[in-house]
Amino acid sequence: MSPHPTATREQWLAGRLEVLQAEKELTRRSDELARRRQALPWVPVETEYRFQTEDGPASLADLFGGRSQLLVYHFMFGPEFAAGCPSCSAIADGFDGSVAHLENHDVAFVAVSRAPVDKLTAYKRRMDWSFPWASSLDSDFNHDFNTSFTEEQMRGIVEYNFADRDMSVVETLGPDSAAAQHGASAGVDVKTFLREAPGMSAFAVQDGIVHHTYSAYARGLDGLWGMYQWLDRAPLGRNETGAWWRRHDEYDAATG
Repeated sequence: MSPHPTATREQWLAGRLEVLQAEKELTRRSDELARRRQALPWVPVETEYRFQTEDGPASLADLFGGRSQLLVYHFMFGPEFAAGCPSCSAIADGFDGSVAHLENHDVAFVAVSRAPVDKLTAYKRRMDWSFPWASSLDSDFNHDFNTSFTEEQMRGIVEYNFADRDMSVVETLGPDSAAAQHGASAGVDVKTFLREAPGMSAFAVQDGIVHHTYSAYARGLDGLWGMYQWLDRAPLGRNETGAWWRRHDEYDAATG
């Protein structure tokens, strides 16, 4: 740890109060941004998406479980993967504690991936998770919401995070890149790994019709990653030069 400036308690308090004002302003801006999200118009979902769940086949409407709202996390776990993406896994470690509260506030939650449901169930058991997880293997759901890409798309331009992304650059990624390392940990090469992408989408039922209301990708998911919310308040912050995190059951093996 590099030397850090020190001060008296009074000097620290003066600086802390300045930061507090900035935090309050950020909170007010965040509240306003939430209102703007909720004011977005809703788009009817016209495709009849089908999923496989631990309880059997389901439609998108079925995933609501009788509630009026649905939150979906697009979890990077392709059909070829042997394990889920480490980053998505770190985010998902925080899901279970929220699901009961969401469900009792008229909001359903489900993770969705293209891997077969038996793979998802086995991985969920390994990670000791209980949140709902559905497979979209036999539908275009992930493709339509820009979190999965075809082999052909990987040779050109795709839409991700509401902008064009040149996927041909994947060919230039070396084995030491974070994407390649995470791909290897999921049992696939980097190109197969990056055919999946993280995201979240929100839906609502109105007059019996399912509507898409919101989606976010990439750094738009930061607020859902509980670990980073804690690190941003730690003395050294994120303090990272690469993808240092692992699945929660792999740390002892890595350091032992």
